[in-house]
Amino acid sequence: MSVQQKAMMLIGRPVGISLRNGQGVSGVICTVQGNEVYIMQYMYQSQFATHHYNFNMIADITPFPPC
Repeated sequence: MSVQQKAMMLIGRPVGISLRNGQGVSGVICTVQGNEVYIMQYMYQSQFATHHYNFNMIADITPFPPC
């Protein structure tokens, strides 16, 4: 399954994203538009921000496991 297909299936769910540069991010997938995935990420205190990542930057997307 491609990363784009995974992203579409996981809209609205918390995920971890492995980037090709070795970094990782986590958040909730808001939408997939064009060649990008939009993630709502926690910043600090009560602030959140939407970030977008091109699929060329993403190695894998993994859903959060249950508690």
